[in-house]
Amino acid sequence: MLLTIRELTKTFPGTVALENVQFDLKAGEVHALLGENGAGKSTLIKCLTGVHARDKGEIRLDGAPISPDSTLAAQALGIGTVYQEVNLLPNLTVAENLTFGRQPTRWGMVSGRRMRAEAQEMLAGYGLDHVNVGAELGSYPVAVQQIVAIARAVALSGKVLILDEPTASLDARETETLFEVVRNLRARGLGIIFISHFLDQVFDVTDRLTVLRNGRHIVTAETAVMNRVDLIHHMLGHDLAEVEGRRQSREPGAERLHFSGFGRRGKVEPFDLTIREGEVTGLAGLLGSGRTETADVLFGRTPADRGAARDASGPVDLKSPRAAIAQGFGYAPEDRKTDGIVAELSIRENIALALQARRGWSRPIPRHEQKALANMYIKRLDIRTSDAEKAVGDLSGGNQQKVVLARWLAMNPRFLILDEPTRGIDVGAHAEILRLIGELTDQGMSILMISSELDELIAASDRVIVVRDRRHVSELVGADIETGTIINAIAAHEAEGATA
Repeated sequence: MLLTIRELTKTFPGTVALENVQFDLKAGEVHALLGENGAGKSTLIKCLTGVHARDKGEIRLDGAPISPDSTLAAQALGIGTVYQEVNLLPNLTVAENLTFGRQPTRWGMVSGRRMRAEAQEMLAGYGLDHVNVGAELGSYPVAVQQIVAIARAVALSGKVLILDEPTASLDARETETLFEVVRNLRARGLGIIFISHFLDQVFDVTDRLTVLRNGRHIVTAETAVMNRVDLIHHMLGHDLAEVEGRRQSREPGAERLHFSGFGRRGKVEPFDLTIREGEVTGLAGLLGSGRTETADVLFGRTPADRGAARDASGPVDLKSPRAAIAQGFGYAPEDRKTDGIVAELSIRENIALALQARRGWSRPIPRHEQKALANMYIKRLDIRTSDAEKAVGDLSGGNQQKVVLARWLAMNPRFLILDEPTRGIDVGAHAEILRLIGELTDQGMSILMISSELDELIAASDRVIVVRDRRHVSELVGADIETGTIINAIAAHEAEGATA
């Protein structure tokens, strides 16, 4: 066995990121590492490459125990990593990127001729004979940059290659070119760890797969014998069973918004979507399927480049988040710490942000109005704080999430997008937020809810749209909103989506 990981454990304050995880990698195999957000994939890779020190466990390479304390130390041992975002220098030439840190010299100076010759020889083994190694790396497409990054990583390491979401920015033709490189490296005896949320690619290019969930090892199996539906069960942690506690079904409200052929190239394929008053529309799919990309397009974070949005009065402008807010849209994003809260500002200031943006900065909301607004939502949402002037960064995760919701509720939106609204919060806050969603829709608000937790999605939704491979592939209503139907729609082979 080329690489063996046993009993790997890593904790952070208040979080067990990995608990007694095991993983094996053979020479000459492509091994998929799978799991949803928070599964532990990134932590495992960081422990393997020296970014994090493990708390417990053993890592062996070629049978010998290793403990790299930096990425350079991991490279020296033979472990290289290529990330989704190419971490090379686009303003330098291809040759300079390939040989950076180990440029050939002559008489104490870098030899440009030898450097270009070495680079050309390296790329010849990757089908890139046509690339001008003297040109800037940034002048080439992302697919070429990815292969250059792989060539450099293999040259520096040469035993284990970690590919972290390498195809996220590639089209189908570029992906196949990359996979040819991966297959050639496998034939040369490299062990390759392949991290991807595109299951069709996993089944296409990998030999074995390992699933992590909540920091624990769930299963390792030969890819060829793993059933697609079973794989999704392992990733999501659900059996095919009815979920109790669904909200009462009711008649659809009046049409509030309609999106026709809406989408953005490279993010989400064009879709039709009707939003109705007092309705929760759920978005289901694996991470990377196009759920968040749909939300970003609807809110103008990545403006649509095709299709149209309309309401009863005519076209709706969604070219930017500011335009979306002006149209009465709200958006609580998945990553509240990065995209939601402003940690250094007070609860009062955070709650007033969206309403102030809608009014315009030339009409500032008086401080006493901000305070009254904040105090109202502190009471309404039971935000646990001693004072509205407390910094949001000092609150618990659940209370931070409530502040983000309060910000948009203060604006009284007609359409509210919630991306993973209960992620990372305690059970009590989780129940309170789901109860609040029910109250808001009872009052007529329209909500689009994204969640990886099928139980809560089923319990809260009037309709569920299933997203796969960045396409909206199925719409479920009534009795069809159940775990088995959703998982089967997620798992269906991409050929079905291509003919739809």
